[in-house]
Amino acid sequence: MVLVSFPRVLERHVACPPVEVDAATVRQALERAFAQLPAVRAYVLDEDGELRPHMAVFVDGVPVKDRRKLGDKLTARAEVQVMQALSGG
Repeated sequence: MVLVSFPRVLERHVACPPVEVDAATVRQALERAFAQLPAVRAYVLDEDGELRPHMAVFVDGVPVKDRRKLGDKLTARAEVQVMQALSGG
């Protein structure tokens, strides 16, 4: 099973505990997590289903390569971490 976790800062707005899902890609993992936590979807993806600019996704600590389609492949025990991206100067 793939473990999907969300930033704790989202807990101010919606319940978003880590969830385990069966998935082969990052997109599948997120969609299956959103099926369990539907309120989280709008915070992570925009109206077109793309990753919001202020969000980042990591698989086993490595940033995803495909931010648009989220098609990065997952291993059976992968950890998908959704985080808020930081910017500034």
